[in-house]
Amino acid sequence: MDQFSTDPLNGRYSDDPASQRTATRDSLFLAATLRIEGTDVQVRVRNLSPGGLMAEYAHPVTNGTPVEINVRGIGWTPGRIAWSAEGRIGVAFDREIDPLLARKPVGNGEHTPVYAKPHLYRG
Repeated sequence: MDQFSTDPLNGRYSDDPASQRTATRDSLFLAATLRIEGTDVQVRVRNLSPGGLMAEYAHPVTNGTPVEINVRGIGWTPGRIAWSAEGRIGVAFDREIDPLLARKPVGNGEHTPVYAKPHLYRG
């Protein structure tokens, strides 16, 4: 009997070097565009680290399939499918990214409207 789990969602199997991750994953919920086999599809990113991400993707896909993913604040990043199971996929990036860029506010704030808290007068 194999002593290691092969469940890709728990990240404890040791046969695949991509699963032996030491980087902290940042849990979040972002919309992103996944380009797979020449087709762009919208996915929801559930966690993100410098070396990869987990996203919701319901279609079957083969491990090792090359992909690109466009995450807000990071841009298009090439990678490959590391695993897929239960409507989710793992993508291992070809190069490390800064996951904190995905959390930066959109825009530079120059055109952000200013909202004032209303004053309530009792008379």
